[in-house]
Amino acid sequence: MVINMTIRPAAAGDFESIMNIYSYARERMRLTGNPDQWGTDRPLPETVWNDIRQGQAYVMTTQNRICGVFAFIIGTEPTYQLIENGAWLNDAPYGTIHRIAGNGQAGGILKGALSFCGQQINNIRIDTHDDNHIMQHLLLKYGFRKCGYIYVDDGSRRIAYQRISEPQYTTSVITGTNFSSFARPERNSSDVSQM
Repeated sequence: MVINMTIRPAAAGDFESIMNIYSYARERMRLTGNPDQWGTDRPLPETVWNDIRQGQAYVMTTQNRICGVFAFIIGTEPTYQLIENGAWLNDAPYGTIHRIAGNGQAGGILKGALSFCGQQINNIRIDTHDDNHIMQHLLLKYGFRKCGYIYVDDGSRRIAYQRISEPQYTTSVITGTNFSSFARPERNSSDVSQM
């Protein structure tokens, strides 16, 4: 069965749904042997609000219901400046995927996010916890290469991955994109004015 999934910028009104997804994801991580990556309270509410305000939070919807969330930032990631036991594949501009999670109601969350982000930039970095074996498997499945280790703001270690794809081009900008046609959606400044 093919599920039609749409990706759009997150708005202030999505905050509660996003936090519910993160709560679900923390429990799933705990049950699969990864209790430490997000602990009991991460991502923090202020981090999520900042992602929304900065226009770097995206939600994934099916049948007008939010089923996934991620942050996507094009530009330098401060915690990626130092990498140990390896090296990044290149020093070219890149995008970073952070805080990706789903609510268990739709498959293909990572695949959809990668498709969307690959339309923005072909050089993508991501990191995950040593105990997140599910994410490690999926990253390798989708063509990422393990590059070494980085340390996040709280000092904990993460495995660093990078994927360089062939550039993908689109000819138009579409608001509320679906997986068959990705382009960076226009952001309405009123989306975050109520925060």
